[in-house]
Amino acid sequence: MAAVALILALPMTLAAAEVSVAVAANFTAPMKLIAQGFARDTGHQASLAFGATGQLYAQIRNGAPFAILLSADDATPHKLEQEGRAVAGSRFTYATGRLVLWSRTPGFVDNQGEILRGGAFARLAIANPKLAPYGQAALQALDAMGLRQRIGPRIVEGANIAQAYQFAATGNAQLAFIALSQVYENGQIKTGSAWVVPASMHAPIRQDAALLRPGQGHAAAAAFLTYLQSESAKRIIRAYGYEVQPAPGSN
Repeated sequence: MAAVALILALPMTLAAAEVSVAVAANFTAPMKLIAQGFARDTGHQASLAFGATGQLYAQIRNGAPFAILLSADDATPHKLEQEGRAVAGSRFTYATGRLVLWSRTPGFVDNQGEILRGGAFARLAIANPKLAPYGQAALQALDAMGLRQRIGPRIVEGANIAQAYQFAATGNAQLAFIALSQVYENGQIKTGSAWVVPASMHAPIRQDAALLRPGQGHAAAAAFLTYLQSESAKRIIRAYGYEVQPAPGSN
């Protein structure tokens, strides 16, 4: 893989260092575990900043010194590369996300999402679709069901996917379209009830990583991107419901 070859070709030192990583909010839980493994296995530390992809993009454009972006889409890293803010050839898909309709109430959401047609809810939370790819996917799913116009007045927007989850987790919204990873662990929904939206109902949520210009030539940044593609990291990513490609060199 070209990205791996580029990363491994970067200068490395033996000294432990810190790398600043901007992370899409949907990837919060697995990223925290990956950062722990990264520190344990490499000696480097990852300093994490979470937010909506659009917010992180704006911060990068305004000079935030992030070394790496883990986006919730593939368009934003591509745009940064075109703008010269990401290193050409460093992009790769680290996970493909799944959208889920979730309620904190057990049994409230059926396994076909028909609760949306029935209308027995006052508020549906989504992430801001102008900033968050999962918010865009939520609207696409409603369009596929022919429900966006009917449900539109009940939609409340969170600044990012984490806030959309909080609206539903606190009961301020009875339902939320969020990332499966927020409510899924080790093969099952952790709490409440959920419908995993068929992937055919929205554009693929390919989440790309990119090496940003401030991270070029930094040992910890190179080590992190290599670690993110390792089987150790991919086991964690899969445990949160994401789809991943096999690790380089694995059978």
